[in-house]
Amino acid sequence: MTSDGVYEPRYRIDGRLCDESAFPHVWAKCIGAGRANEALRADWQRQFAEAAAAFGVEYIRFHGVFHDDMFVYRGSYGSGFGPDTPLDAPVYTFSYVDKVFDFLLDCGVRPFVELGFMPRDLATATETVFWWGAHCSPPKDMARWVELVTRSVEHWVDRYGLEEVRRWRFEVWNEPNLVPHFWTGTKTEYFELYRRTVTAIKKIDPALKVGGPATSVFVPDDRYKGEVEDRPAMRGTAAAADVDALDWRPVWIEDFIAWCAERELPVDFVSTHTYPTDYAYGADDQAVAITRYADATFDDLTLLRKLVRNSPYPDAEIHITEWSTSPSARDFIHDTLFAATSITRSFLQCATLADSIAYWTFTDVFEEGGAGIGPFHGGFGLVNENGIHKPTWHAFAMLGRLGDRLLLATPDGVVTRDSRTSATSAVFFNYPDDMAMKGVGSENSYAATRARAEMGPARRIHHTIGELEPGTTFLVEILDWEHGNVAEAWYRLGSPLNPSRAETEHLREVADSLLRYTLTVPDTGVLTLDVELGPWAVMSLRQSS
Repeated sequence: MTSDGVYEPRYRIDGRLCDESAFPHVWAKCIGAGRANEALRADWQRQFAEAAAAFGVEYIRFHGVFHDDMFVYRGSYGSGFGPDTPLDAPVYTFSYVDKVFDFLLDCGVRPFVELGFMPRDLATATETVFWWGAHCSPPKDMARWVELVTRSVEHWVDRYGLEEVRRWRFEVWNEPNLVPHFWTGTKTEYFELYRRTVTAIKKIDPALKVGGPATSVFVPDDRYKGEVEDRPAMRGTAAAADVDALDWRPVWIEDFIAWCAERELPVDFVSTHTYPTDYAYGADDQAVAITRYADATFDDLTLLRKLVRNSPYPDAEIHITEWSTSPSARDFIHDTLFAATSITRSFLQCATLADSIAYWTFTDVFEEGGAGIGPFHGGFGLVNENGIHKPTWHAFAMLGRLGDRLLLATPDGVVTRDSRTSATSAVFFNYPDDMAMKGVGSENSYAATRARAEMGPARRIHHTIGELEPGTTFLVEILDWEHGNVAEAWYRLGSPLNPSRAETEHLREVADSLLRYTLTVPDTGVLTLDVELGPWAVMSLRQSS
């Protein structure tokens, strides 16, 4: 009891009085999706509304706000979309984007606006990437790009109000280091795009938040030191006997910060992508897929945080605007229990290292390579195209039920408290000892992932939580090989590419059939948690009354 008579809860865990610290839900700050046009689909919207409510999502980021299928920019009335379209009378229509942004805001979620890609009528190169033909080039007329950005932001301010839009984030482009896929220009041309864009937005209102460079992954070589990617510079990486011993650093971040500081440009946030993987080309010019160690994300973010804090922009936010176990939309690990355990481990490790870590993506309604083949095709999503919850969905839900105050952190999980309700909650997991420091890896078939199920051993989770109200009940939920493992259930059905309605409903039921039971605090006020978790299991403990 404090001096003013207000109850101040204190907890004893394993017999020791706890000191509390802030525990931000970094996984819920922002989440990813494929492209803006997909957000017009009814199934996408149903799935997103469910995810936003379940996880407490605050922002969402996706590609293609300016792509042709959103019809924001046309060179002139009735011009069509040919390469010779005149640019003397551009037309701006925001009806499709308005529908998407209205829906997001109605869900209580704000857009993290990725400004891109280039409309065909402004592009110097067209259909450079994806099934849907994104145009990832510098503009043929920079003044028209500035006008497009200005008209768009002004429209959003008029529609939603300045105070609302000041809470958004504006990210300039996506992975411009990946030439010629996401950008057909040079590094300096991207920096110039950033200069013109941030200047235009700050002219509308200096409090609007703008950042970049939205680059892809960390690398341990000099492939991105020049103006475009240099394949010979990555040969040593492909041939390295121990890739984890190499010096991995963020792409372009230091150059971007130095370039902007020299020109006194604003940088409200630094953004990049920290997939714990890499692709390097060997002497035979064949790509080598590299999976890094389990703590790669933690170490990368620790380094990035240090670089930003010691830079001319020490107060810049850090946003990881894409992150997953790998950057492949056909990596079957994404569908598995193994991915759920891996992301739980990383999110808990990295909760205080960034302002957001946006999981890529919340749904398999995602068409960069066209629609997926089969209900479990290795898509990024927490849910598949039919809205069936993957194990990663349950990992997010368990994380979402944690409190905002950290009571205990262990290598196997955390115990937290909600500062508003004082409810206690916890998440524990078993990332198998057999994996040591290995990352979860990637696979090109579901069958190939299953060998990880043989990893071990089991892990005993034993803790006591004291100073609780006798009679309080706690719900335990466990996700493991036999509970909630929907991709395995699909595999046992024979991996049907086009499951029947009955099979789909069976898979939906399996997906949500976690092991559940309750615990009650005895008269001593001490709850004893004593659980043996099998390899790859994830467990949630939450106060239910």
